[in-house]
Amino acid sequence: MDTPRRSPSRFGLHKSSSKTTTEVSDASQVSMYQSQTDVSEKKRHGLLSSAARGVVGVLGTCFVVSLKKTKEEDAYAFKEISISSTSAGTDRSGTLSIGSRKSNSYGNSKELRKPGTMTFTMGELSKATGNFSPNNKIGQGGFGTVYKGKLKDGTLVAIKRAKKNIYDKHLSIEFQSEIQTLSSVEHLNLVRLLGYLEHEQERILVVEYVPNGTLREHLDCLHGVALDLATRLDIAIDVAHAVTYLHMYTEQPIIHRDIKSSNILLTENFRAKVADFGFSRLAPTDIGATHVSTQVKGTAGYLDPEYLKTYQLTHKSDVYSFGVLLVEMITGRRPIEQKRELRERITLRWALKKFLEGDAILSLDPKINRSPAANLVVEKVLELAFQCSAPARQDRPSMKRTAEILWNIRKDYRELLEANGEGGQPLLPPPEKAMEEESSFDMREVIDKIEALRFLNN
Repeated sequence: MDTPRRSPSRFGLHKSSSKTTTEVSDASQVSMYQSQTDVSEKKRHGLLSSAARGVVGVLGTCFVVSLKKTKEEDAYAFKEISISSTSAGTDRSGTLSIGSRKSNSYGNSKELRKPGTMTFTMGELSKATGNFSPNNKIGQGGFGTVYKGKLKDGTLVAIKRAKKNIYDKHLSIEFQSEIQTLSSVEHLNLVRLLGYLEHEQERILVVEYVPNGTLREHLDCLHGVALDLATRLDIAIDVAHAVTYLHMYTEQPIIHRDIKSSNILLTENFRAKVADFGFSRLAPTDIGATHVSTQVKGTAGYLDPEYLKTYQLTHKSDVYSFGVLLVEMITGRRPIEQKRELRERITLRWALKKFLEGDAILSLDPKINRSPAANLVVEKVLELAFQCSAPARQDRPSMKRTAEILWNIRKDYRELLEANGEGGQPLLPPPEKAMEEESSFDMREVIDKIEALRFLNN
């Protein structure tokens, strides 16, 4: 059955008078170009009953695996959780507490300590990594190289060794920033800092080892198995919980500033852990303070266009990046696809066009099977993603509200699977309502501001 097409005229698209005047590099222009793109649609109620519009070809070399989670694995969602560190956050609103729990199921550490309190010598770390052998190398970035290591008690760890550049002050600042952030947070979906070493030219972080690679690797099918839609939803919710915790439940709110698929690590059970806090900043706490004025840092394609233009960093900058991440998880495409033709090069723009034309299901990763339930998820997740990636920060929901919406999308998805005889998973009680102004989001308010006509006809 064909998916009903939605006429773009329903969206009341019009051209805005705002213009971008700042000259930037290619990567920055991409982010600024995205700032002209915002979308949303009138809220829809109930489940979608239409079938997917066609089935997209052969799945290629990857095969989809259905990964089910138990009640115990998912029981932390939107419930008040015990805090195992005095520096972990408390519930400010008195309604929803997203924190860590006294559990070691996601890591290899054999003892529970306050994050960052383990001490190491250079000799111990050298031995743990086989003298920093290339065979133990598991990652590479601007900061340095990441190695897999094994401590003398058998604990597997990830050892992040910074580049030896005594003239690069930025590396030292990022190192200290990551230590400061990771030492003050503890959450099930955040990579746990075990300790660090700073001696002469050596700057080394030791964090828990997360064994299953990055989300981007799995979206690229580098591990041989494609993530199914249910697993992608679980991962998105895990990340939303982690960022909500950073924004609301730490002693001082934290802005991650580099939310992207390559910074999302996956456990053997495909639960997500947010990593890499080198760009993180403490959010302002002064009365009346709305932002931090700072140099622009982040990754092209994920950068908040308002932050790019004004140098004003807020927690809504993370929300924008998360919106781009949602589109990436649905489509399987990177935010910027340099090798594709021009009209498909910016994934956010391409997915938006499909959505407005009523063909959202065609943007779904071809490695995922089409079904009415999948159609429901694609429509609703993209709808949320375009809210999160609104050009103006005041039009974006909070991360807490975003997590609640994702939870309800997953609930509807599971119910539809069960109704269609496709199985499902036990549902948790619904989350408590967010005590925020964003909770009554009207899709039309965002749509009226979209500046999409310039490129939708390309």
